[in-house]
Amino acid sequence: MSSTERGERGLPAGSNPSAQLSGRPPQIRPPKSPWTPVCWTLISALLISGAGLAGGLIGLAFSLRNLPDVKVLKNYNPSETTQILDVKGRLLANLYGEVNRRVVPLKDISPKLQQALMAIEDDQFYQHRGVRPDTIVRAALTNYGAGRSVQGGSTLTQQLIKNLFLTPEKNLGRKLVEAVLALRVEQVFKKNEILEMYLNQVYWGHNNYGAETAAHAYFGKSAKDLTLAESAMMAGLIRAPEYYTPLKSPKPIYYKRAKKRQEVVLNRMLELGWITPQQAQVAKAEKLTFGTAISPQRKVTYFSTFVSEELRRTYGQDSVLKGGLRVQTTLDLDLQRLAENTVRNGVRKLRGRRVSQMALVSIDPRTGYVKAMVGGVDFATSQFNRVIQARRQPGSSFKPFVYYTAFARKVLTPDSIIDDSPVTFGKYTPSNYDNKFMGEMTVRKALALSRNIPAVRAGKKAGLRNVVQTAKDVGIESPIQPNLSMSLGAVDISPMELARGYSAFANGGYRIRPTVIMQVTDTKGNLVEQNLPTREPTMNRRAVEQINSALQSVVSPGGTGAGAQLPGRTVAGKTGTTQDFRDAWFAGYVPQMVTVIWIGNDDYSRMVSGTAGGAYVAPIWKGYMQKALQGSPVLPFPKQGDGVTLAELASPSDPSVTSAPPAGTVSAPVPALAVTRNSKASATSAGSQIDAEKPKKRKRRLKRKVDPATEQVVASDGSLVDGEKPKKQRRNRVKRSKSAESPSDAPIVTE
Repeated sequence: MSSTERGERGLPAGSNPSAQLSGRPPQIRPPKSPWTPVCWTLISALLISGAGLAGGLIGLAFSLRNLPDVKVLKNYNPSETTQILDVKGRLLANLYGEVNRRVVPLKDISPKLQQALMAIEDDQFYQHRGVRPDTIVRAALTNYGAGRSVQGGSTLTQQLIKNLFLTPEKNLGRKLVEAVLALRVEQVFKKNEILEMYLNQVYWGHNNYGAETAAHAYFGKSAKDLTLAESAMMAGLIRAPEYYTPLKSPKPIYYKRAKKRQEVVLNRMLELGWITPQQAQVAKAEKLTFGTAISPQRKVTYFSTFVSEELRRTYGQDSVLKGGLRVQTTLDLDLQRLAENTVRNGVRKLRGRRVSQMALVSIDPRTGYVKAMVGGVDFATSQFNRVIQARRQPGSSFKPFVYYTAFARKVLTPDSIIDDSPVTFGKYTPSNYDNKFMGEMTVRKALALSRNIPAVRAGKKAGLRNVVQTAKDVGIESPIQPNLSMSLGAVDISPMELARGYSAFANGGYRIRPTVIMQVTDTKGNLVEQNLPTREPTMNRRAVEQINSALQSVVSPGGTGAGAQLPGRTVAGKTGTTQDFRDAWFAGYVPQMVTVIWIGNDDYSRMVSGTAGGAYVAPIWKGYMQKALQGSPVLPFPKQGDGVTLAELASPSDPSVTSAPPAGTVSAPVPALAVTRNSKASATSAGSQIDAEKPKKRKRRLKRKVDPATEQVVASDGSLVDGEKPKKQRRNRVKRSKSAESPSDAPIVTE
């Protein structure tokens, strides 16, 4: 029924006709409001939001129950850079992984940096209890007005919590957790402890964490030495290190940003009354000198790389890159720089003689401490450390071990007559460098002139196996075959091994252990490792005295090593040159330092003919040693019966020995070492009787045979049997003897 029909029948508009007819009161429907859908939407949203909020609160409650215990920070050890230091505590290298950090106490961080940091990040740090509601509200309003995040409201404590425990995501839940943890930290730690943790934890850009590392990276100095201007600039970097850094290119643009940010910090400090207007003006005008963006991982490349490999083998990769070890080495940085310049300049001068590489190593023979090591001309081009890894023929620089063995076996003395005339041993015919013969001469002269045939004869007299044993006694570990050409240096050894061997001559007959690490301490200064000098008496003191005397003749006028003379000092040494001039050496020493220099090419190509050790390497050795020994006392070589101890050899006036350990490490002074005889070392093995002690008679009689070259009676161990005449031998036994002494395929040395 339409509304018109209802009106015509006398029914009110909007009434229910069926109700009217049934006698029920009429029901009037209210008109529909346009706000009804909106109300229902709001109610639904509130219900959903309430449920979400309730769920969020429940989730937050569970999260708060599982928060980390901030007390763990009491034992917190952040990843820290391992430092390799020289003997005087100067930095050689930083070893780190993803984080480059050096932790220091708060007292070693400039108060100016502390003030600048608080001025720009948290000026009420010492007043609040971890959270500042006023800064949170202010930051929220500022960010809302800007339409983006332009200001933070976190305190330093909250920032520390975020860096240590939380993710960088931004949401209400994380901020609440951050606030709760900040309050807990403030309850457990003192303000200075929190500030110290923050300054050692915060990121300053370019992979530098902590104030100390950043100070070195940006300004090349310790954090305790920062000026007000430098402190203000560093404090300004924290907000966005990669944006404000002054070290990026183009530098004018980045420097301008850094200066603007520095002014903001200084103005804030002035506003707080922490500095005067004059101080602010001076700081803004100060000319800053910048360092390098990234702390150099290695300054002394060959040496520090070798040390880092030793550390990894001992402590493992993680401990080295994250453990913050302090490694005091034996190296002297001044001597090392001199050695590097010597190698670089030496090769440059020898380019015309087709020399491309050089290696140098210096050892203190009294302690075994390595003082300088240069494994090549350029580490960036070749990381191959020729001091340690190269195995080259030493040529005539091996002859001293042959003659020493003959002296120790008492078959020769420096004044014995030996023949320099043509000789053939089976299929082997040695020759001299100049292809000439000089007839009979003393052993001293034969060694001084580096005659080859007398050296081979001396090796035969001493017993080739005895010579091999001598090499082992002095510390040469590379395998050596007992053949005749060995007497002329046809063996493969490293410069380090040769230096170790000559150290036994320089110190009076003791085998030393080459040492590069003096001591290691952890981040708290606890001593982890200490390497005191160790020496073993493995040589005949009388024979050592004789070889020292003979080797001084090599460096005297007329000797092949005359170019290595050091005025006013007693020097001993030996030249070495291999066949076809593929290697040239000079190994020389004074009582407090042994230095070995090698030149050649990695591909074994020939140098120019005539590039001998005496003519070209000895003068380089002299130039280096003259500067290296400046300020060191003139010492005599030890003599038999002196009873010289390590403490007496290590003269207090010698700075190379008494150099103080770096600050903050445990002192490791050189002690008066009481030598403990090793039963194996002091046994009467070939050529190694101790201090001229007489060997005990053998219970088992050794078999005798006749040496076909010298027609002398020798024992089965190769030693000469005095006082026996040769007996007739069967022909086949003589042949076997020749075969046993036949040389290997090693080339014949020329000097």
